[in-house]
Amino acid sequence: MRDGHEALNGDLEARVAVDTKAMDWSASPSGTVWRKRMHLVGPPEAGQVTSVVRYQPDASFPAHDHPEGEEILVLDGVFSDEHGDWPAGTYLLNPEGFHHAPFSKPGCTLLVKLRQFPGLDREHHVIDTDALTWEPGGGIGVAQKPLYSQTGFSDRMALERWDAGAEPDLRSDAGGIEYFVISGAFEDDAGSHEAGTWLRLPAGQVHTPRSAAGCTLYVKRGGLHYLRGVD
Repeated sequence: MRDGHEALNGDLEARVAVDTKAMDWSASPSGTVWRKRMHLVGPPEAGQVTSVVRYQPDASFPAHDHPEGEEILVLDGVFSDEHGDWPAGTYLLNPEGFHHAPFSKPGCTLLVKLRQFPGLDREHHVIDTDALTWEPGGGIGVAQKPLYSQTGFSDRMALERWDAGAEPDLRSDAGGIEYFVISGAFEDDAGSHEAGTWLRLPAGQVHTPRSAAGCTLYVKRGGLHYLRGVD
């Protein structure tokens, strides 16, 4: 890309699968926060990004705003800012205009999505997902914990638990589907996807996943409408 912009997995018409456990950590400007970027379109420190982020113990990041919003799922440890302490299992959607100075005393690992949630009327969500009840839905052996949906926006996020031998419904979405495997593994025609794998399916692609041993996933539908694609 030109003008100092970069692109990583920016082709929205391509299926993408990234094994983050096979990636090396790269340093952020803070020096105590590290990341593995699966998707980036735009300036290196101000573009649309999907990444796994690690705060080392006593790490901090300078205070900053969140144009076009931020989404966080705390995978382990405790993530904090001036608004509270958010342990593993916490889901946050910080809408456009949100400001904070994040840090972590014990360290933590996060799934983070930046600049993918435009709209000044988006709701701020802070959810203890461990306190939610699994709801049946999405196929045989599949349960869900809804995280975010809002009238006027196409994106819908949830946690899903697939039991061993689960047969999820045939899946496709006009706004694409993203998965992040939190634990376990699932299979599809392209192979097996272990914990730490991020996948993005293009708009309308039919997908027939299954899980022999069971898994837990973050699932996002309808999010491609808010991404800036490049070839």
